[in-house]
Amino acid sequence: HVQLVESGGGSVQAGGSLRVSCEISGGTSSGLCMGWFRQAPGKEREGVASISKDDVPTYDESVTGRFTISEDTVKNILYLQMDNLQPEDTAMYYCAAKTATCTVRSLQAQEYNYWGQGTQVTVS
Repeated sequence: HVQLVESGGGSVQAGGSLRVSCEISGGTSSGLCMGWFRQAPGKEREGVASISKDDVPTYDESVTGRFTISEDTVKNILYLQMDNLQPEDTAMYYCAAKTATCTVRSLQAQEYNYWGQGTQVTVS
């Protein structure tokens, strides 16, 4: 049973950077399709980035060039480096995983069956 625990959220001024992490247990990041999602108050959960089992990243156009998804397969941790943060990036950020291969729908929440509890990112 895969378990995910996010950390690293916080508050930052516009233009600043944060890195959020997701510790994975019960599975290995190299054997999972992994994703980062976010949900702002009153809005639907949206896909931010995903990374396939062979380390191919996919990004939503709203974060392309600013966010970078990566994984440390030794420590079994997924990261999301967020640069040039803007107020519209304010949201709860969630880590997600699935054992199936990433597909063209890898930024859709319904594709994933394992979720973390989330970490808050606030940009002012």
